[in-house]
Amino acid sequence: MEPWPSVGQIYADVAARHGYRNLSADLLKLKFIAAWRTLKNFNYTQQEWACLVDATFDGLTRKPPSETFFPELYDHFALPDAWRIFPDVLPTLEMLSSNGLKLAVISNWDERLGPLLREFKLDHYFDPIVISCEIGFCKPSREIFDATARQIGVSPKEILHVGDNPANDAEGARAAGFQARLLLRGSKRLASEQIASLAELYS
Repeated sequence: MEPWPSVGQIYADVAARHGYRNLSADLLKLKFIAAWRTLKNFNYTQQEWACLVDATFDGLTRKPPSETFFPELYDHFALPDAWRIFPDVLPTLEMLSSNGLKLAVISNWDERLGPLLREFKLDHYFDPIVISCEIGFCKPSREIFDATARQIGVSPKEILHVGDNPANDAEGARAAGFQARLLLRGSKRLASEQIASLAELYS
């Protein structure tokens, strides 16, 4: 899933309700991306999210969002309306599950993910659902992959991990002994072990 209509637009809309009107959604998106790229050892706590949002709005508000509207922003991203499910997701889950494949989630996320998956009626496809905030380790740490393999009950070499982050997903999974595919949606120039759509997992 991805933020909808965009991180920048959601940030701008919430800020506008608190008196900061006419902030550019495109600028906020760029500032968010720039702030995200500087992160190291991000553990997806609410406090860390607050710091990230403060960095995104740096220079644009009189007070940092952590002192004003951050709680509303954080709560908004717990709602299904803040997200869009990619169109290749449901057909892929239906096809893979109908063929008897065991599906799991390994995600760097916070406590909002579980309820979101239930709201979107996606949770029943997955067992287990392993979330970094609950297990205490984030990808690419081997611990989160090992814990998932134990819960699934098969050896890592029998598991195919699919994700869109080269370091956290592809490299992390391979280092833990998993097979891996790097998802680069819409890309037309793919290397080995890269896919442009989840549909390629069953086509």
